[in-house]
Amino acid sequence: MGRTDYFHNPDAPPANSIKVAVSALVRDPQGRILMIHRTDNDLYSIPGGGLEAGETVSQAVVREVKEETGIDVRVTGLIGVFSNPDHVIAYSDGEVRQEFSIAFTAEPVGGQLRTSSESKSVQWVAPEDIKSLDIHPSILLRIQCGLDASQTPYFT
Repeated sequence: MGRTDYFHNPDAPPANSIKVAVSALVRDPQGRILMIHRTDNDLYSIPGGGLEAGETVSQAVVREVKEETGIDVRVTGLIGVFSNPDHVIAYSDGEVRQEFSIAFTAEPVGGQLRTSSESKSVQWVAPEDIKSLDIHPSILLRIQCGLDASQTPYFT
């Protein structure tokens, strides 16, 4: 399913849903960040996705990272809660979702890098190389907040 992200865009369609999502800033022992190249919007992102009934947010993080990247993780901390009503995501099925994502830090504990139907590439990226990737501003904010060790959890 395709998607279009609208960010501070007066022409954005109005949101008609909100769904709890999670994302993870996963760093390897060298400090590199686990990034995916998304298939639905052709942008780079940290792994993440929707919370499913019957699971905790930590379980959702572990599942989503594994599904999208092949990497097993352990959640280590909270980056923040990102709920900007000026960021909506329009899906090809007519859903227009207001952003609501809880971002976490996590560390790899196993697995092997692999792509999925949601990720056309998966790679470890040095923090200084992040700026060379095409990343949506909302994801870039999560990365920046996650890299700022002195920051208390972010929220809007």
